[in-house]
Amino acid sequence: QVQLVESGGGLVQPGGSLRLSCAASGSIFSSDTYHMGWYRQALGNERELVATITPGGNINYADSVNGRFTVSRDNAKNMVSLQMNNLNPEAPAVYYCTARRSYLPLFDSWGKGTLVTVSS
Repeated sequence: QVQLVESGGGLVQPGGSLRLSCAASGSIFSSDTYHMGWYRQALGNERELVATITPGGNINYADSVNGRFTVSRDNAKNMVSLQMNNLNPEAPAVYYCTARRSYLPLFDSWGKGTLVTVSS
């Protein structure tokens, strides 16, 4: 079992920045073998990919955040972060940290999420 705990959400003005963090733990978790990522879900919408990062540091971003968001991981600390810059005004969304073992096709461990609201 893998536990993921997000932090760093809150209210930010359009154009502002916010940094989310996710701490991973569990008896079977290993940063060497787990892909990590961030998804988000606004009320009434489906959960959508924000960014993913492999154990070796290969990164994938959604087109909507590419160039504004930066995902990173600290394997020694079992943490993944999401730096969000130039945030657009949009509906509040819950950002979820997620993880999967390298050999699995889908993310199967999820945190409870942290709410991000971009509003003036």
